[in-house]
Amino acid sequence: MFIVNHKQDTICAIITPNGVGAIGVIRISGNSAISIVNQHFRGKDLETQQTHTIHYGNFLGKNRQMIDEVVVALYKQPHSYTMEDVCEISCHGSTFIIQEILETLLLAGARMALPGEFTERAFLNGRFDLSQAEAVADLIASDSKAAHDLAMRQLKGGISKKLQELRTALIDFTALIELELDFAEEDVEFADRTKFTSLLIDILKEVDFLKNSFKYGNAIKEGIQVAIIGKPNAGKSTLLNALLQEDRAIVSSIAGTTRDTIEETFNIEGVLFRLIDTAGIRTTQDEIEAIGVKKAIEKINNAFIVIALFDLTGTPLEDIAELQKQIPDDKSILFIGNKQDAISSTDQLQLLSSLPANTLLISAKDNSGIDSLKSTLVSMVNMGEQDQQQVIITNKRHHEALMHAGNALKDILAGIDNSISTELLTHDIKTALRHLGSITGHIDVDKDILATIFGKFCIGK
Repeated sequence: MFIVNHKQDTICAIITPNGVGAIGVIRISGNSAISIVNQHFRGKDLETQQTHTIHYGNFLGKNRQMIDEVVVALYKQPHSYTMEDVCEISCHGSTFIIQEILETLLLAGARMALPGEFTERAFLNGRFDLSQAEAVADLIASDSKAAHDLAMRQLKGGISKKLQELRTALIDFTALIELELDFAEEDVEFADRTKFTSLLIDILKEVDFLKNSFKYGNAIKEGIQVAIIGKPNAGKSTLLNALLQEDRAIVSSIAGTTRDTIEETFNIEGVLFRLIDTAGIRTTQDEIEAIGVKKAIEKINNAFIVIALFDLTGTPLEDIAELQKQIPDDKSILFIGNKQDAISSTDQLQLLSSLPANTLLISAKDNSGIDSLKSTLVSMVNMGEQDQQQVIITNKRHHEALMHAGNALKDILAGIDNSISTELLTHDIKTALRHLGSITGHIDVDKDILATIFGKFCIGK
């Protein structure tokens, strides 16, 4: 069950960005929203108008003098974002005008909304579940098509539907198992343990898939981290500049120029990438350069994709072997041979036969092969093969809840193997249900959790 909203007060906030613009919009929501605005609106009687209508008029201040010409959008409960009465006042974008209207609403009985409070009320009033409410924040923050698509999928209830399927299957068996408690003295078994075990294994597979999708989903949401690594003077900074199409990193023929990591974002075909130019990896006595090498290794561990760059005019096979030692086995690696312009076509063909299969040859200086590199990066993210109906986890809280749910499911399976009592089995099942339900809010949700979730929203949402 959803939490019942006991808040009776009316809240308001500016919902357009700070600063001067053509218009500013103030939202007010609550039982008194329409009457408060109506007191200061010179135009039609808003309380007698139909929902989803727009009305032009003058807004009067506390001294009954006109502040501005405004347009009021009217949404009557439950047909609004919050499922309460809502008015949205559009005025000229003057900071003075906006503040005067806001102050008038506050004096008339409204109060300032807390961060995320409009969306919190929408959740508390049952408009959508908790995972969908969190998707609103992800949608606002999305800065690439891929992140936008994942947020929209969750907002439409993708994860909610999947979790509801899992919970329903568990609840049906729980009812049978709890029925056994009523007939404990007769030693009756209503729930077939073999079928239950098979169901638990299937649910655990689904939970593990959702949990493991977080790595991909979070990378899309935050931007795919791509660490460019290589020996000093391999051309890492030149490659960064070529991908960004600007001189972001200092390029020099002196080995070890890059001492710290440089991070920049860029968008390819709707996917946001976070490029990280690292210090050249080598053994060095230079204390500052050594710190840069240490940071480079840290970035490798955190990256989604590692570009291992090597100099085609140097010792490529030895360089590749050294770089591979620094890259964990679970990383997606793309080997890039740079300075293609400096060797002949014949030498390139001979060299390719001895290089890893996933190797591209480029010339970062001449921008040769950069388009192919960009296309390869997108394909490595695997966007094209992702089923559009597939549920992908992007939220850390959801990931943690799935981890706990998975552990509880494993406890249930172990309990069945060890023939534990029905009471203990029921306890483990309810633990799994509680963790799955905490994602969507279909159980009692701690107020502190709600405060943490909605406190991250901007004011006005």
